[in-house]
Amino acid sequence: MVPRKVRKQPRLGRSQQNSARLEPPVLSNEPTAELEATTVIPEVVEELNEDELKERHQLELKVERAFVEAGKALRALRDKRLYRNTHKTFEEYCRDRFGFNRMAAHFKIAAAIVFENLYTNGIQTLPNSERQMRELATLESDEQCEV
Repeated sequence: MVPRKVRKQPRLGRSQQNSARLEPPVLSNEPTAELEATTVIPEVVEELNEDELKERHQLELKVERAFVEAGKALRALRDKRLYRNTHKTFEEYCRDRFGFNRMAAHFKIAAAIVFENLYTNGIQTLPNSERQMRELATLESDEQCEV
């Protein structure tokens, strides 16, 4: 068996590194050969009836939108200072209670604000993760809708 060679990737900037993580390195026996991408289609194990399909869809939407609820809750905790009986700062509270730093909390809050803006302005295709909202959070409300 011939050992595979991993083609070296060029050094990337930070923003390029994040997008490059999604693509695995190209493995080959030849330095220039590339592997074909394959799409895996899940096998239907058991058919769902109409009610089950609707319920699954509703639950999937809840999972996809969970970051919005988390952001709304964090915003209320921060704005009302509901952490003040146990912690001096919002940052300490988030670190101790949820295990993430202040920036992570503010990303979630900003994502919820962007989502609410897009939703109330009738945008049909809404982002489904906090990460997708980060760039939009730096824009004005009307610009968010345009993008």
